[in-house]
Amino acid sequence: MTTLFASHALLPSGPARDVLIEVADGRFTSVTPDASAWPGVTQLRGVVLPGFANAHSHAFHRALRGRTHDGGGTFWTWREAMYSLASRLDPDNYLALARAVYAEMALAGITTVGEFHYVHHAPGGRPYSDPNAMGHALQQAAADAGIRLTLLDTCYLEGGLDASGHLPLDELQLRFSDKTVEAWASRVGDIDAGPGTVVGAAIHSVRAVASDDLALAVAASAGRPLHIHLSEQPAENRSTQAYYGRTPTALLDESGALTPRTTVVHATHLSGRDIRTLGDAQVTACFCPTTEQDLADGIGPARALADAGARLSLGSDQNAVVDLIGEARALESGERMASLQRGRFRPDELLEAATAHGSLGWTDAGAIAPGMRADLVCVRSDTVRTAGADPAQILLAATAADIDSVWVDGTAVVSGGTHRLGDVAGLLSRAIGDLWKDS
Repeated sequence: MTTLFASHALLPSGPARDVLIEVADGRFTSVTPDASAWPGVTQLRGVVLPGFANAHSHAFHRALRGRTHDGGGTFWTWREAMYSLASRLDPDNYLALARAVYAEMALAGITTVGEFHYVHHAPGGRPYSDPNAMGHALQQAAADAGIRLTLLDTCYLEGGLDASGHLPLDELQLRFSDKTVEAWASRVGDIDAGPGTVVGAAIHSVRAVASDDLALAVAASAGRPLHIHLSEQPAENRSTQAYYGRTPTALLDESGALTPRTTVVHATHLSGRDIRTLGDAQVTACFCPTTEQDLADGIGPARALADAGARLSLGSDQNAVVDLIGEARALESGERMASLQRGRFRPDELLEAATAHGSLGWTDAGAIAPGMRADLVCVRSDTVRTAGADPAQILLAATAADIDSVWVDGTAVVSGGTHRLGDVAGLLSRAIGDLWKDS
């Protein structure tokens, strides 16, 4: 039994003071507000929140941070740089990079990450001797960093889509593909999840999986969390409309892809009918505001989706920024810019989006309550950013730099702002430097 004490905590019932928290076997056993501490109880610093869920990550994109801004460019020119980076990955350097990226996430209060994983094979598409070597590297990286992983193994079969139809895979994309839905599903079925991993599924997009294969991929993913990139760019909408005569959302709906176990990622450029369809299906919509800003994607209709019945989650996506507090604040900021109104999301709604572990298959995480996984994020209330802030509104004031300690399944992974692996910046520098050393 571990006993913790928080002067301020955000509980399912709302903000609470003087909260005594007991933990055993990685779970909360009791949570008592208006309690008294006693000598020997571990005092938690600042405002204590549930662990954050990063619902959409591409870990290897972290190596592009600060390297894609020269000369401006577009999403599509950024994608070419990303594909070039993907060609440099192997199981060993991917392990080193992902370990450092996941440690950076832990420092930011992330206790579960959903990794949208599509770099499956060696360059040219040749399988490794272990066909899941790259996925296993991600599993080891998460274990080393002390966070849980939902491995969203991605079906990626086509090279793109234009008005004339689907395009063949190019040389760089070959390593993303298993060639058929059946081969993809078979490989995913061989992944050993282990105690810290949920094996989910992903369909990269309607650009990368043709309509004839969508329903097959949905059926093959039955029982797993299913994530899909949706309408991130207007070009995807135009090409899908031109070739299929319908929107990407309508195409997914016809395939049976839209259910409560589905998360649509970005959902930026939607029609009113799309929003109603997604809401009626009770999907989760994952917004990645810092990526959507960085790539000039646009501001998605988060409030409209929530009002229609969709749930919301947040992701760091390309990891140009790793800060779920920042993502939550940007969700509200984007709504303010688009609507010219403040208070589009209440602070408790932002916290719910930042802790949406259920969309990643971890339905027993995301709240400080008895029986739930003992994940905690302690946000300092005495920094230059947070001093004087109402604890209930801490997400509107703090950044990841204000996080003091992080607990995952009852174990302290970050203490006093330091990760158990030590110098995370050094780990990142070495891993990224090794990837770019011959460029």
